[in-house]
Amino acid sequence: MIKFGAMTFEEYLIGKKIDSQRFREQEPDVWARWQQDFQQQHPESFTAQKLYLINPLRRKYHLKEVSPPAAKSSPSPATGDVRQAVRPVFKPKPKM
Repeated sequence: MIKFGAMTFEEYLIGKKIDSQRFREQEPDVWARWQQDFQQQHPESFTAQKLYLINPLRRKYHLKEVSPPAAKSSPSPATGDVRQAVRPVFKPKPKM
């Protein structure tokens, strides 16, 4: 078994917004065959090979939005709100 990076098949499916759990439960043969193919190929080659099969699977087993656990920050005690300042966009005026 060749592993490229540290990406597992489940992580790949999450990246493609496919619910691995439901996919495995409802189509175990296809899931197992895809996992075996994924383990033998680079993720980009796997995507190129399964390109026209990924979108129908994504629609069928759509993964609900998953927020990253470390991305949330707590509000600061002084202001009570953590917002980034909106910077204005300056566009140069054309010279006449």
